[in-house]
Amino acid sequence: MPQHFVAPPQWEWYIVWYFFFGGIAGGAYVIGTLLRLFGSARDEGAARIAFLISFPTMVICPILLTLDLGHPVRFWHMLINSRTFGLNFKYWSPMSVGAWILLIFGIFAAVSFVEAATLRGWVRHPSAQRIRGFLSGAFGRLFMVVGSLFGLFITGYTGVLLSVSNQPIWSDTWTLGGLFLASGLSVAVASIVLLSRMGPEASDTEVKLVRADRVFIVLELILIVALFVTLGAMGGKFLLGRYLILWLIVLAGTLLPLLLQLRSSMGRPAFSVLAAVLVLVGGLALRMVVVFAAQA
Repeated sequence: MPQHFVAPPQWEWYIVWYFFFGGIAGGAYVIGTLLRLFGSARDEGAARIAFLISFPTMVICPILLTLDLGHPVRFWHMLINSRTFGLNFKYWSPMSVGAWILLIFGIFAAVSFVEAATLRGWVRHPSAQRIRGFLSGAFGRLFMVVGSLFGLFITGYTGVLLSVSNQPIWSDTWTLGGLFLASGLSVAVASIVLLSRMGPEASDTEVKLVRADRVFIVLELILIVALFVTLGAMGGKFLLGRYLILWLIVLAGTLLPLLLQLRSSMGRPAFSVLAAVLVLVGGLALRMVVVFAAQA
């Protein structure tokens, strides 16, 4: 185990919520793209909901990051050099890369949000109609694929950011990027299902979403096991410390939804409201325990 000589960054609730909403934003965009590219016409409603979720949750992220800085008015320094007023991109800095990727992904999420809102009849402005036409055909599919690549980055980046730090526990395992990615996709599915229940979109698409979420949950559980294996003796302290209750909530947010799905009636997958809520609560608890316990 490497030696660490670093003070904890003292990340608290702003960062926890940033990690949580970032996972939903990126994951929802990816799910919406997959439904558009590989789903049927009946999946279009759920795909629109995914894009409608992605942009608002993404907008929350820079707000939380700005508040966490302590000097919010300096946030623009991460993007613009305050001396030259040129672009401030540092490819060697995970924070700089993350800030720029968040900005670029925000553009994709905003355009897809306007298109989805137009298709639902919420927006009728001529410029919105032009965006709708802009995203039709092969170019629109390419646009979503590129946006999904940035979405995947945002979803897993937060875990990678922790791993490349010099903070004990975070830097002692390679699993956090994959763990946050799997969890982000899972909580995105849960968010889409909950909002779909408010309209007619849920019926057929929900079956596909449940099957996809099973994969995400199983992958998440595998990576949780790998997390403790890679941490060794430190993993036992990480698990059995004062944050044990949070780990129990994480397990409740993975194992119980998986069991509820497998025990659905008549063999037809069903994603109950309870299962969706458990996934969301478990996803938040996972980020809480990773952020807080490593700094304790």
